[in-house]
Amino acid sequence: MTSLPLLEPASQVPPDTRCFDEAAAAQMERFVRDFGRMYRERNEALREVTRAHHAALLHLSAAADLKDDDTGVHIVRIGYLAEALALALGQTVGYARMLRKAAPMHDIGKIGTPDSVLKKPGKLTPEERQTMNCHAAMGAEILGRSHIPVFRMAAEVALTHHERYDGQGYPAGLSGEAIPLSGRITAVVDFFDALTMDRVYRPAFAVPVALEMLAAERGRAFDPVIVDTFLAHAEAIDALRCKITQECPSFDALIDAP
Repeated sequence: MTSLPLLEPASQVPPDTRCFDEAAAAQMERFVRDFGRMYRERNEALREVTRAHHAALLHLSAAADLKDDDTGVHIVRIGYLAEALALALGQTVGYARMLRKAAPMHDIGKIGTPDSVLKKPGKLTPEERQTMNCHAAMGAEILGRSHIPVFRMAAEVALTHHERYDGQGYPAGLSGEAIPLSGRITAVVDFFDALTMDRVYRPAFAVPVALEMLAAERGRAFDPVIVDTFLAHAEAIDALRCKITQECPSFDALIDAP
């Protein structure tokens, strides 16, 4: 039987081979470190670009809101109230946080609505109502078809927060759960918050009256489960509304708060 050759001891491996292996390993370590640093820098740059884009869109939303609200705090309240309601509905913290950042852009399309329509104190004509209703699709168009989740949700909210649970809303006449959850949540908090603030065409309603009006739209304009959840947490949600009005958090806080 032919015996197998014995392996050379490590001490007999040519020195040049050992040096090559050590150099290659060191080079690979440097490559991994550099790649990791570049990856972190890239992600940080993307976060900063996204944040700047987000801030710009919020300022545009504020400009649209100022056409319809002298204080501009409405959009900030909508973000925090939508987050609170999403959590009360059992949604994840991540989903609720994203909705807080997306919901304030719900009426961004009003930037393109003429003041003669937006600030008209009396009833709108059918033509003026049609012009007003265009802001939902216009808002989705402004927000675009971004691959970034928060902007995708914002476009979804802008497009669907005026759909009605009974299918009589606009722009697409969606009904029930065909309306995205983000739009259904935002619709409820927007309705309540708008009722409890002064508008150019009427003074604010008292909170109990606003809650009665919300309950009357259960299963009609709004998802009954969402309305029931809102009513069950109405005291806490209204307290949050008042707190946001008093403190008026900045857009930075809205974007960056954990």
